[in-house]
Amino acid sequence: MTKPVLYDFFATWCGPCRIQSPIIDSLAEKIGDKVDMKKVDVDQFPDLANKYQISVVPTLIIEKDGKVVHRLEGVTDASRLEALLIPLC
Repeated sequence: MTKPVLYDFFATWCGPCRIQSPIIDSLAEKIGDKVDMKKVDVDQFPDLANKYQISVVPTLIIEKDGKVVHRLEGVTDASRLEALLIPLC
């Protein structure tokens, strides 16, 4: 069983993304290596954004064993993210 992956799709010009980013960083410090966290700039990686059909930033995608288990659009608080991720670890 693999650990979950959290994709943070963002853009440098996006105001809400600047709010989401420190939430993700704080969560990464808290749960450590239990989750693989990847930040994806949609302007630098449009193919990956297209693969996940990203039309809103920020969008968070949580995958487990290669399958999308959660998709969250807009700013998501740390407690909600932790509640979604911890059971997957």
